[in-house]
Amino acid sequence: MPIIIPDAVKISVTGGEVSVSGVVGQLTQSFADVVEIRLRDNVVEIFPREDSRFGKAMHGTVRSIISNMVQGVQKPYAKDLEIQGVGFKAILKDRVLDLALGYSHPVLYEIPENIRVTVKDGTAIHIEGADKCLVGKVAADIKRFYPVEPYKGKGVRIVGERVRRKEGKKSAK
Repeated sequence: MPIIIPDAVKISVTGGEVSVSGVVGQLTQSFADVVEIRLRDNVVEIFPREDSRFGKAMHGTVRSIISNMVQGVQKPYAKDLEIQGVGFKAILKDRVLDLALGYSHPVLYEIPENIRVTVKDGTAIHIEGADKCLVGKVAADIKRFYPVEPYKGKGVRIVGERVRRKEGKKSAK
């Protein structure tokens, strides 16, 4: 399946490196030489160079990554996190996210370049950026500091994520 490039997006292919720029930003990615990337008349086509299992797998992967790059420079990808728990909150200080998650120390997370983070009401975190992979990685890194525990439901979760709750210990009477 070819990738059709919109008018607002500029793309350049040099060897195995693809650069995409648009309204939101610019992304550059290098790919293995098992695929051939051709750019013709605002259409990008990807072909496997060898008939191996790895070549076929990389064909679909490279096509998906380039398609995500084109979509990301038009409209940024976003993830929303929520923090639940008594005393749990987040504060944004320049490019550092300060998380109070019930530990004896604050948890500091440095936000990567090209990622925008906003905090609303101290418990809602909005992550936005052109790179789909990096947005997901930042959300996963923040969630990893205190994943939701199944008994009280405290922790950091992605909005819409269902956490299966467990019943606590019952006393024998």
